[in-house]
Amino acid sequence: MSDLPYRPNVGVVLFNDRGEVFIARRAPQPGRPDTGAGAWQLPQGGMDEGEEPREAVMRELEEEIGTDKAEIIAELDEWLTYDLPPELIGKAFKGKYRGQKQRWFALRFTGVDSDIRLDVDEPPEFDAWRWASLEELPGLAVGFKRPIYERIAEAFKPVSEMF
Repeated sequence: MSDLPYRPNVGVVLFNDRGEVFIARRAPQPGRPDTGAGAWQLPQGGMDEGEEPREAVMRELEEEIGTDKAEIIAELDEWLTYDLPPELIGKAFKGKYRGQKQRWFALRFTGVDSDIRLDVDEPPEFDAWRWASLEELPGLAVGFKRPIYERIAEAFKPVSEMF
């Protein structure tokens, strides 16, 4: 496992005007290993070759939840990493990666709830969504991502208090 690299990735903490955070439930992905179907998570996704994190975060937001009606308001100035559980090594991410290194951004949602569409990507990444408190995030994350979500909740707490 230690020979495999981390997959470059960006993550989105999308805040509404009440300081709540967008979370979505992962849909089962036919033909792909189960990396948390049914679990609640934040939008996130891989970076394309040569893509800057700020570009990737807006692209991923639109791909995963069907809207780019948001503005970046904060960025975690460090890369966070997680390792896949042993049973997913060699299966998830086409077997190329041991886990992900992620750059996380806080965004302010500038749209309305009806702008959020989970059906724009085929197959959809998520099958349900809701607004939650930032403090809820660590308890909702799958076990191997929980330390990342704890760090995000801590880092973006001042952002949540701006609303």
